[in-house]
Amino acid sequence: MAFDSDCREGICGACGIVVDGAPHGPVPGTTTCLLPLRAFRDGATVTLEPFGTGAFPVLRDLVVDRGALDRVMRAGGYVSVRAGSAPEANALLVGREVADRALDAAACIGCGACVAACPNGSAALFVGAKLTHLGLLPQGQPERARRGRAMVAAADREGFGGCSLHGECEAVCPQGIGLDVIARMNRDCLATLIR
Repeated sequence: MAFDSDCREGICGACGIVVDGAPHGPVPGTTTCLLPLRAFRDGATVTLEPFGTGAFPVLRDLVVDRGALDRVMRAGGYVSVRAGSAPEANALLVGREVADRALDAAACIGCGACVAACPNGSAALFVGAKLTHLGLLPQGQPERARRGRAMVAAADREGFGGCSLHGECEAVCPQGIGLDVIARMNRDCLATLIR
C-alpha cells in the first residue's frame, strides 16, 4: 500500500488521506500522521481513502498529486521586489496584532484538507491564508494587488471550485486557519477590480 509520508510531525502536509470520511481523520486540529489510534474505539474498522477531488489526481493507492497547490503558489505566493540588503530587524515596525495574524496565516502547511472537505473543491482557504500572510506585512505590500489576482486566477486554472462559505475547510484545517482569510482575499480582489 503506497502512501505519502514525510515529516511525521504534522507540518509537511504530505499525507493526503481521508480517514473514516474526514480529511486527516476525526480529531480536529491534527494531521493523519499525528492521528492517535485511541481516537477509534477498540475493534473499529478504519477506512482510508485518498483525498477525493478533481484537482488532486490519485497517483497510486493513497498517494495524491497536490501539485496544483504548488502551481498556485508559484503564480504569486512570494515577495519578488528587490529589498536591497537586509534592514535592521526593528527598522520596519509591524504591530503585534498584525504580526500575530500574519504568522497565524503563514501556519498553512498546504496539505489540501480544505479542498478535500469542501463540497465545491475550493482552495479558497489555502489561497486566502497565503495572501493574508504576505498581504499583512510591509514587505508584501508592493505586489499585493498583482499577487491576489495571479493566485486566484491560478486556482481557477487548476480547476478548484468556487467558495460558498460552507465552512468545512475551517473545520478540517489542522492549523486552525479561519474563514476570515477568505474574506480578506475577497476584499483584496474586489479592491483591485474597483480601482
